[in-house]
Amino acid sequence: MISVLIITKNEEQDLPGCLESVSWSDDIFVFDSYSTDGTEQVARGYGASFVQRKFDGYSSQRNAALDGLPFRYEWIFLVDADERPTQELAKEMQRTVASVPKEVNGFRMRRRDFLFGTWLKHAQISPFYIRLVRRGKARYTREINEVLEVEGHIGDLQAPLDHFPFSKGMAHWISKHNTYSTMEAQVIANDLTRRDASWKKALFAKDFHVRRVAQKAIFYRMPARPLIKWIYMMFVRRAILDGWAGVAYANLQSIYEYLIVLKTKELLRDPSG
Repeated sequence: MISVLIITKNEEQDLPGCLESVSWSDDIFVFDSYSTDGTEQVARGYGASFVQRKFDGYSSQRNAALDGLPFRYEWIFLVDADERPTQELAKEMQRTVASVPKEVNGFRMRRRDFLFGTWLKHAQISPFYIRLVRRGKARYTREINEVLEVEGHIGDLQAPLDHFPFSKGMAHWISKHNTYSTMEAQVIANDLTRRDASWKKALFAKDFHVRRVAQKAIFYRMPARPLIKWIYMMFVRRAILDGWAGVAYANLQSIYEYLIVLKTKELLRDPSG
């Protein structure tokens, strides 16, 4: 009843566990950006359909998959290679789509991020993600930290989706976020967040993702952002209650924010650089 879409690039390490966690589906697509490791062999070994496309952007790659793949079912579960739907979530999704109202075209679920084997229950800033969508009713926007926009109503699922962002090691996470910080700085330097900087949306929008985009746009205009983020994570969200893992994650996120600040200043000083 549910198709599965996994976007990959050099995911031979994490892909087996992901494919095992979605083995309840008989329609799994691995949409790959020409991996140079054993990703293709892993995907085909698990019986998944393997399709490749040259990467030209995060949103465009995901939209190309949603628009172009011949999904067998009306509902599509979107999962990354370092994520694992729990058995409870798999059952809840299948049970839900069997009797979902026509006006509902997407479902939001809670993702649990892990570091050092610890669930970052308090430190995780954005735990809610839309990952189950009706075919033809969803589209990604924004090139970095993509936003999935859904036509119609969005429901909520209760069972968790587990995420292991540090599965490839700390160096890999830092390298990836070095790239992300460059892209975020380019967005800010190009002033692409101004249209989203609405206090009304940030405080009162019904949709979590609309609130989140507006909050980030406002946050980008605040001074001392790295320090504010660290204080917010440590003492407002109480990352300290997650122990050493929570403290480490708050530190990493603050460093990431500082990289965005530095790179934005660099771009504004030399736009051609």
